[in-house]
Amino acid sequence: MTYETIKVERHGRVGWLINARPGVLNAMNNAMRDELAEAWLELDRDPSVRVIVHTGEGRAFQTGADLAEIAGDGVGMQRYQDSLMNFDLHFTSWHQNVSKPVIAAVNGICAGGGLHFVADADIVIAASDATFFDPHVSVGQVTAIEMIGLAKKIPFEAVMRMALVGSHERMPAQRALELGLVSQVVDPPEQLREAAQELAEKIARNSPAAMAATKKALWAALELGLTDACKVGTQHLVGMWGHHDQSEGPLAFVEKREPRWAE
Repeated sequence: MTYETIKVERHGRVGWLINARPGVLNAMNNAMRDELAEAWLELDRDPSVRVIVHTGEGRAFQTGADLAEIAGDGVGMQRYQDSLMNFDLHFTSWHQNVSKPVIAAVNGICAGGGLHFVADADIVIAASDATFFDPHVSVGQVTAIEMIGLAKKIPFEAVMRMALVGSHERMPAQRALELGLVSQVVDPPEQLREAAQELAEKIARNSPAAMAATKKALWAALELGLTDACKVGTQHLVGMWGHHDQSEGPLAFVEKREPRWAE
């Protein structure tokens, strides 16, 4: 479909979802929320795509809700009340239950609601000039969902500091790497997309079915205690037995060739 606030591209087996409102630092208006929901499903359902990279145009990755829209259209945050109260959200890959690996490639500013996409991605890399902060409390808003997601990934102290300091401090990319918020810092920043494509192509070499089951098992582990998580993980592990890829992988290894995965 045609999008106005985002771009969807395909480069080989890698699908790209690009925030494309650079004039407002890729702030998310209502139209972008709807288009993101559609784009995630479009790329997840495309059999030619094995990995999805999410990034932004211009000086920012994503800066959360469009405050100009909220302040000026007479509707404000009330438009999101029902979806939030019912937790019926659809704008991130996790919300949309995307089965394919998702890489967030953070360029420049990542603020507020932009942290949803960092919390919900499978892998996060960042340009060396990327910065992370959450201004919610600095504009009279409560930060909750994105920070709760991040608390599953990085130390609680770092999450609370970001949540309570608000717009008055920015976390640089190197500090994000130290905390485990990102797994790679790309320098110079201009090579971020190249690095993301390279990483995605490495991932795309693996079994799509095995990666989908692995992703389900590991995300489920964040919801459960250790024993229950391992029991669920075992179900996904055994569920691959008998699948073409489960026998093709060892055979390709023995025959010293690239595996031919089921699509």
